Amino acid sequence: MSALPVTTDDLSATMQQLGARAREAAAVLATVPPGPKVEALRAAAAAIRARRAEIQAANDRDVAAAKARGLAGPMVERLTLTDARIEAMATGLEEIAALPDPIGTVIAEWTRPNGLRIQRVRVPLGVIGIIYESRPNVTADAGGLCLKSGNAAVLRGGSESFHSSHAIASCLAEGLRAAGLPEACIQLVPTTDRAAVGHMLTMREHIDVIVPRGGKTLIQRVAEESRIPVIKHLDGNCHVFVHARAELEKARRVVMNAKMRRTSICGAAETLLVDRAVADTHLAPLVKDLLDAGCAVRGDAAVRAVDPRVEPVTESDWDTEYLDAIIACGVVDGVDAAIAHVNRHGSHHTDAIVTEDEAAAERFLHRVDSGIVLWNASTQFADGGEFGMGAEIGISTDKFHARGPVGAEQLTSYKYVVRGTGQTRG
Repeated sequence: MSALPVTTDDLSATMQQLGARAREAAAVLATVPPGPKVEALRAAAAAIRARRAEIQAANDRDVAAAKARGLAGPMVERLTLTDARIEAMATGLEEIAALPDPIGTVIAEWTRPNGLRIQRVRVPLGVIGIIYESRPNVTADAGGLCLKSGNAAVLRGGSESFHSSHAIASCLAEGLRAAGLPEACIQLVPTTDRAAVGHMLTMREHIDVIVPRGGKTLIQRVAEESRIPVIKHLDGNCHVFVHARAELEKARRVVMNAKMRRTSICGAAETLLVDRAVADTHLAPLVKDLLDAGCAVRGDAAVRAVDPRVEPVTESDWDTEYLDAIIACGVVDGVDAAIAHVNRHGSHHTDAIVTEDEAAAERFLHRVDSGIVLWNASTQFADGGEFGMGAEIGISTDKFHARGPVGAEQLTSYKYVVRGTGQTRG
């Protein structure tokens, strides 16, 4: 990936140049058939595998610097690449390559009484700016999804993952070259200067959509300052509700996985609700599992009564995304009380019910106002790869344009193509 010279004095000019190159690349990508995009994605995946040691060395450098600066544990965990995570990046690019190409898809078509034939056809958004923190794998996911959906990408990774992201971006550039596509299809902002974010948020002539991925502070800043449309989620305050007709062993598996598989991701459960009807049989085992696994439990009076290790829950705990081994836990009176709690305190991200009662499950699935709702499954399935999208740029909690996992199809718009035979309007 070609580097652009950057100093404080010429940052504005550098960002404008980067944006202009992205706009030119987007015009090329909009008309590229599926073949070259697939070739580029597969070649990039091969480059990631071939340059695994180089990527790992760059990541080790970033992790060491992050620990020296005292970066919080969950952030270090997100930053860290392992052999499995590097392989997952390569596999994700191959899965994206294998997806049907969304561009040119006819979403709907009809013929009017006057003979006009109308089609609604899927098209790229144009240039997408992605601003993210910590996770260097977002470089591969975002670049791959933008390419598949015919969009040019301007990527601004976090300063803590600067070297890792550049090593990964270099592999994406290698894939683009192999397919004969412009390297400017995927560009990484070549500076850690935070002022670059401010420039991106005002580059309306070059960038069509901004996607922030990171902590609440970053996303709030982008939402407040951007002069460009934003696809976002503010946080992942996710819930698991164990209903009166939940099988205990199933509930134990789902709750433990939802909270403890990876505590630092936005799909990790932050609140456990247990139906009062089964509090005597289900609450103590669920709480003990979490505590024994090293998770701090903050509970209401009913929860504190089952284990002396439980800490008192505060009102703010119900609204907190911990991204750590901490969970709020409470007892509620049935499915309607659980739904009310989730809709009041949740972030409209991902919420789950565990039950063998189909009517209760359907009530929860239809009345919880979240981008993803699950029945008898862990909230950690809130992931584009698990949805068969290959990868995702993020989980949108917005209600306009995209909601839930944002994959290649969600990074498109549409236009109307109308074919006539000389009709005029009276």
